[in-house]
Amino acid sequence: MLPEPDLLDRVIPIARAAGAIVMAVYATEFEVGGKSDASPVTEADHRAEALIVPALAALTPGVQVVSEEAACEGRVPQIAERFWLVDPLDGTREFIDRNGEFTVNIALVDRGAPVLGVVLAPALERLFAGADGAGAFFEDASGQRSRIACRRLPLEGLTVVSSRSHGDTQALDTYLAGRAVAARVNAGSSLKFCLVACGEADVYPRFGRTMEWDTAAGHAVLRAAGGSVTDLDGTELRYGKPGFANPHFVASGVSSPARRPRD
Repeated sequence: MLPEPDLLDRVIPIARAAGAIVMAVYATEFEVGGKSDASPVTEADHRAEALIVPALAALTPGVQVVSEEAACEGRVPQIAERFWLVDPLDGTREFIDRNGEFTVNIALVDRGAPVLGVVLAPALERLFAGADGAGAFFEDASGQRSRIACRRLPLEGLTVVSSRSHGDTQALDTYLAGRAVAARVNAGSSLKFCLVACGEADVYPRFGRTMEWDTAAGHAVLRAAGGSVTDLDGTELRYGKPGFANPHFVASGVSSPARRPRD
């Protein structure tokens, strides 16, 4: 297999092609269906997945692809140490609401760690990518790249990003108690990881259900930008868990959010 930096350059066109499919559906009066877990699904989810999965299989023969829609239908391959995690349309609720904050997520996992990730927000024309050995970068619609990195914690306090459509407000308030918070913002899909990765936010705590395909690509970008994603005990989030469900987690920039000293 190609090293991660070279592989990343091959994955970005796949994400962009899937993004074009998503936007073609976005421009129509698409229908909304439901899955077994009551979450919504659209034609865009299925069509993007139908492009991404065989493209990755051709790019890396023998490396299995775990993708959300197939997994929700019970079609999960036997994974090895290296495998792909794909969410063809992360933020389906944002897609339905037409606010632009939905993404195409593609990640490569190696021995439990997300070593490569691409997050494309096609409606916003924002692409974030990162890989071990390559760092993290933003790529605009013309293909121009600029390096991104997590910022040091500002003296005025944290900028906290949280889910626009999901999450537990009470749990978030409890977690932030005793911390200096300068601002709180909402965002959809895996863009929340990318806001931390590019220094627009400092921490993204998530209290609520997520699956590995929701987080792996954003985690890879954040990791390449100098940040981390841990469970509430501080253990790095791992991938390939039975059932692919995540625990509650905190995505952080370079400096871990510290509590205010007691008076």
